[in-house]
Amino acid sequence: MTSFAIVLVIVAAFIHATWNFLAKRAGGGTAFVWLFATLSAIIYAPITIALIVIQRPHIGFPEFLFILGSAILHLMYFLLLQRGYNTGDLSLVYPLARGTGPMLSTVSAIVFFGERPTPIALGGAILIAICVFILSGDIRQLQKMGTGSTVIYGLLTGTIIAAYTLWDKRAVSTLLIPPLLLDYCSTLGRVALLAPFALRSWDKVRTEWSTHRLEAIGVAFLNPLSYILVLTALVFTPVSYIAPSREISVLVGAFMGTHLLRESDAPRRLFAAAGMMLGMIAIAID
Repeated sequence: MTSFAIVLVIVAAFIHATWNFLAKRAGGGTAFVWLFATLSAIIYAPITIALIVIQRPHIGFPEFLFILGSAILHLMYFLLLQRGYNTGDLSLVYPLARGTGPMLSTVSAIVFFGERPTPIALGGAILIAICVFILSGDIRQLQKMGTGSTVIYGLLTGTIIAAYTLWDKRAVSTLLIPPLLLDYCSTLGRVALLAPFALRSWDKVRTEWSTHRLEAIGVAFLNPLSYILVLTALVFTPVSYIAPSREISVLVGAFMGTHLLRESDAPRRLFAAAGMMLGMIAIAID
């Protein structure tokens, strides 16, 4: 990985963990997803329009299909993620989702894209994924929590993460769709797809706005920004490097859980964090 790609991924990781913390604190459902997607479309409209005017990107039928597919995959991701946050803890759902995603992304990139990471980089990716699951807790802890559905939502979210990572990698590196444009069109797609629900449940949307306005605005601004940085790195960096490197965000999430949500078991989290840092270094020096 280049130094520029590393910086992009690290900054994106901090931003990603922050918006997930806000989403967990809001605890909203589909209405909240539609609300922050709509706000994102408003916030990022000026810069996206400027990009279209200046770059004049080509959007043909293949590009349109990839944009539509990205919108659907990201919609599934946000609905599953928010559902998981409604049924379980941030410290459980977030690591499970972020741990499953990169493992599946890396394996799929090797199988389908023919990527061949070096043994050191591959070992670093595996170490990061293992430490993510250590961070989430052992099997006995999951059983004590009695949240089987939460685990399922976390794993399903991770599967969708792998799917949209591979899909969007092809969109920005092969079809050369600008990252900002891809993310913005995906956001507009979510707004349109969820519009019928929002209109039927307008009272829920108003409630989310009145009770979680700051969280909605925060997620609306930070979520696209974090992913645009990742997409930019994907333009010139293999998926098998970017996907596991993004899991540095779990470090930030662990810190937020310990200090802001007052979650316990700090020694295990520090051990897992140290392992993740070693994995990140292995990928960076490759």
